[in-house]
Amino acid sequence: MKSLKNTILIVLILLNSVVLLGQIYPEGVPPFAKYVNVGFLVMSLIYFILQLARKK
Repeated sequence: MKSLKNTILIVLILLNSVVLLGQIYPEGVPPFAKYVNVGFLVMSLIYFILQLARKK
């Protein structure tokens, strides 16, 4: 389970890096950046909800 959690965190960090790069350098944003932003937000929301559910 720890390996899956680490993998999910690595994916979220990579997506966050792409989102941050788009904010810092908007001219260099790839055409799929909109989908990366939405995917990052959705995945983060799911991850945080699952973490809160496990704490209870």
